[in-house]
Amino acid sequence: MDHVIIRNAYAAYWVAAIAVCAVLAIVASTRGWRSGVYVFKPLTTLLILGLVLTGPSNVHPSYRPLVAAGLAFSLAGDVLLMLPRDRFVAGLAAFLVAHLLYIRAFTLSGVLTTWWMVLPLAAYGAVLLRILLPRVPGGLKAPVVVYALVLLAMACTAVGHDLGGVPAAALAMLGGVLFVVSDSALAIDRFVRQFRGADAVVLGTYYAAQTLIAFSVGVLGYHVH
Repeated sequence: MDHVIIRNAYAAYWVAAIAVCAVLAIVASTRGWRSGVYVFKPLTTLLILGLVLTGPSNVHPSYRPLVAAGLAFSLAGDVLLMLPRDRFVAGLAAFLVAHLLYIRAFTLSGVLTTWWMVLPLAAYGAVLLRILLPRVPGGLKAPVVVYALVLLAMACTAVGHDLGGVPAAALAMLGGVLFVVSDSALAIDRFVRQFRGADAVVLGTYYAAQTLIAFSVGVLGYHVH
């Protein structure tokens, strides 16, 4: 019982720290506070990475390192996308690698892929690309398509990976789906039409996605069979 209380308290402290930093990053971004963005945007991802590296884990031995590496590349993407000079392609590449690492992590214990998992994501991706591509500059069309396919593959593996540890599998699944929501909002705001509250939607779902994936490492009891 004592170790459960300690583990729950440990998780609560990390969640509180991540949530405070995430809120400050969102406020800084929505209000144009550039120095705040430079501090709190990467710091939030660093805290999520810290949760992964220091928390308990009873997952496949390679799961934690893969998720940690995915977060490290996500951190690089965060930095590249927030710099004054546009480094969109470089940031896209960093997140592409992050998704590939997550895909590998989610497939370590097998994937239970069925049509009801793949079909909605495939349909969503087709609609999203149909909206985006006419408005994406020519030189970015191929990178955007490749990124979208890898993002959807990541979400599909998150939804269908081995459900031996149901609570953590659900966390990873929701994290993968929220990542799609975040990147979709970012793409629409950038290429289709800027909308009010875009930063809050993009960053809020992004940090939620990363935190949920971080918790799937074992803080809430993921089991490998």
